[in-house]
Amino acid sequence: MSALSQLDRGVAPIETGMLPRPFVVRSRREELADCVTLELAALDGEPLAFEAGQFTMLYVHGIGEVAISISGDTAKPDSLIQTVRAVGAVSQAICGLAEGARVGVRGPLGNSWPVERAVGKHLMIVAGGLGLAPVRPIIYWALANRDRLKSVDIVYGTRAPDQILFARQLLGLSAADGVRVGITVDLADQDWSGQVGVVTDLIPSMLRDPDETVAMVCGPEIMMRFSGQALVGAGVPAEETFLSMERNMKCGIGWCGHCQLGPHLICRDGPVFAYPAVRDLMSVWEL
Repeated sequence: MSALSQLDRGVAPIETGMLPRPFVVRSRREELADCVTLELAALDGEPLAFEAGQFTMLYVHGIGEVAISISGDTAKPDSLIQTVRAVGAVSQAICGLAEGARVGVRGPLGNSWPVERAVGKHLMIVAGGLGLAPVRPIIYWALANRDRLKSVDIVYGTRAPDQILFARQLLGLSAADGVRVGITVDLADQDWSGQVGVVTDLIPSMLRDPDETVAMVCGPEIMMRFSGQALVGAGVPAEETFLSMERNMKCGIGWCGHCQLGPHLICRDGPVFAYPAVRDLMSVWEL
């Protein structure tokens, strides 16, 4: 029986590390006009344990596969949560999946956010646009370990008020003890009374004690480049600043080279990097 026929029939494929496991869409929620969050469950019942920051390769039969960061809670491996924006043929097909539909999953892949480095320190999470999805597992972890952290600060920027991802959850976090949330938009509407501007505008005012801060950043590459500069420029140690590089990953295991950044293959060596490892590479035009 081929891997594809196994997937169609809901039979777990041979464990090779390359074949996708069959999952079913348990629920779907439209986050934005072009963005959907899917809750997936393994058809074989085996949970997909993962760490914050890892990704999967999601496969749609007859169309292809794409790398998607896991946006769920590491404490709940029975539910694989994937937040997907429709930008190409595969991601559009994934966003169009209905409850009960089947999808193939390879992973988890990649390394993880070094969340334990934040224990006993201030944790700052900086995200832009859909970059909030890969840092969402950090937020779940931070809330569950709030007594081990000095503080938790979330800085988020997006294009417009109607583009705020996980808006209800994000805005509700500001009421939690010791958690601050700062949100800025590029373009405001008449109902928006918050900050307008780029995300780096919020970083200096949100930092508490830079020397005792661990920062984790994800978003468009240019946003991460300037956020890294802003954080380190404000006194956050470069070695305590981490970025998730969401480059175009095709194979997920470092074979095809699509996600190369200088000496690094993002899917194999990342996606999470300490800022010093990618700082100079991010400033090279079209690298």
